[in-house]
Amino acid sequence: AVKERAVGSDVLESLTPGQQVVKIVHEELTALLSGGEHRLIPSSQATTTLMLVGLQGSGKTTTAAKLALTLRRQGHRSLLIAADLRRPAAILQLETLGRQLDIPVYSEDPTKSSPIKVARAGVKKAEQLGVNWAIIDTGGRLQIDDELMEELEGIKKAVSPNEILLVLDAMTGQDAVNAAEGFHQRVSLTGLIMTKMDGDARGGAALSVTRVTGVPIKYMGVGERTDALEDFHPDRMASRILAMGDVLTLIEKAQEAVDENQAKEMERKFRQATFDLEDFLQQIQAVKKMGSLSQIVEMIPGMSQLSKRMPAGSLDDGQIERVEAIIRSMTAEERHNPEIINGSRRRRISKGSGTTPQDINQLLNQFRQTQKMMRQLSRSRNPKNLMNMFR
Repeated sequence: AVKERAVGSDVLESLTPGQQVVKIVHEELTALLSGGEHRLIPSSQATTTLMLVGLQGSGKTTTAAKLALTLRRQGHRSLLIAADLRRPAAILQLETLGRQLDIPVYSEDPTKSSPIKVARAGVKKAEQLGVNWAIIDTGGRLQIDDELMEELEGIKKAVSPNEILLVLDAMTGQDAVNAAEGFHQRVSLTGLIMTKMDGDARGGAALSVTRVTGVPIKYMGVGERTDALEDFHPDRMASRILAMGDVLTLIEKAQEAVDENQAKEMERKFRQATFDLEDFLQQIQAVKKMGSLSQIVEMIPGMSQLSKRMPAGSLDDGQIERVEAIIRSMTAEERHNPEIINGSRRRRISKGSGTTPQDINQLLNQFRQTQKMMRQLSRSRNPKNLMNMFR
């Protein structure tokens, strides 16, 4: 399809022939990834039942909690149902996540029950509680076998789930494709959740799985944190596959991390050159909410390839942690007026933050350079002067 569209097509005046081909490939990839409904479809009933399936180690239990948190942010209440009775730690893990996120969990003694009984009783409990979603965490295996599939088929027959989502590890490549085919043949999947999409896999597995099964991807897991679950956008995934970045997701993450009023106040301080270390600490915390440095860089067009040529450790999240520790070890007066930090104060701060006085000096020097730049900007009304500063 790419060749058919590219050969003999008119090249847009604003694009080179090479860029035109990339544009066509991007559009074709987006079309391949766009099949089906990418949003969860709620039931007409008060409670919608959702069943998570997958191989052991795919991140199914953690994903159940992430999904419940995502739905809560959309105004929905959920009940997590611990129907994985085969893995000893699965019930405890789900209950722990539930407590951390303040999301109720339904479980039973695994020695006195069965996955089908737990699923049926859990859905009934969800209906009694009047929650919007009943999320069933089912058992997994290291590989697909008849016993596992019969168990899942039994749960499906018992509770008639509205959604059956397969949780897949994007790093497993062809194994992910084979797993998706196997599960789809036996339980008729309605969607996919690709985990570990923050790794080196750019989305080739996502493309292959969608092409083979015809099942839409609903979400992507992009980290271990419970809030590291993103809606799936075909066009953005196409950009990631082509290493074109994902600016829209980056903007969304920034909007989630920084309050609008806080952003306006920070802009005022930049303009008036009154930005201090307390403000710098707030900026660090906002960046951390957006994800790791490597994740953020992946979303910036052109930076993905550039980051591979950077020296090892250039994108070290530990550096951010050290800076945060240093600032937290300062008094409020020192944060607002770093000029008062003398030798004895440096030694105290370094002890409190587990760093060296040289680390303190480096941070303060960098901060002085930032203040100098802001003072120059505040005195200039010509935005071109910003570029002159970096020449």
